[in-house]
Amino acid sequence: MESTFTDLDPRIRRTRQMLFNALGELLTEKSFDDISVQDIADRSTVNRATIYDHFTDKFALLEAKITDQFRSQFDARMAGTEGSCPVAQKQLVLTLCEFLSKVAGCQKLQRQFEPLVEARVKSILREYMLDSILKQGLPLAEAEIRATLASWALYGSALEWSREKRTSPEQLADTILPLIRPALYC
Repeated sequence: MESTFTDLDPRIRRTRQMLFNALGELLTEKSFDDISVQDIADRSTVNRATIYDHFTDKFALLEAKITDQFRSQFDARMAGTEGSCPVAQKQLVLTLCEFLSKVAGCQKLQRQFEPLVEARVKSILREYMLDSILKQGLPLAEAEIRATLASWALYGSALEWSREKRTSPEQLADTILPLIRPALYC
């Protein structure tokens, strides 16, 4: 399982948070392509060498920022729930809708980083669902297929919802969960 931001040493967490904040501020001012590592260093007051100690490039920083934002929101909403529980599944859809609404609202990020957001979010969803499915005693290969199917279906449905918003997130959950639940249960 992937280590979370909160598992890190406090100094590393603080540095990464400064970098995430600097990148976030810069993204409100200019496009990602126009942001240099030096811009991030200047804004964060972190040395360029320190940035490279944490991330290979600005793309890795962006990926970590997206992962951290979704994982934080996900962990907060899913705390204390069991993946196979219907309440948890509904929370999962609501979390996705909320996160994707924020991303869709940021016009500079919307289309350019959609593949990156998709990859990171689906990975977190799959990990969560796989853990739940494995507890039912299924063989790993079958559990992986089920978790992949469910995570892709949930993400795709929530992404389409975020573009059109024809229904409430609750209605979306009530519509798609009965279709996805067979993949989650043996």
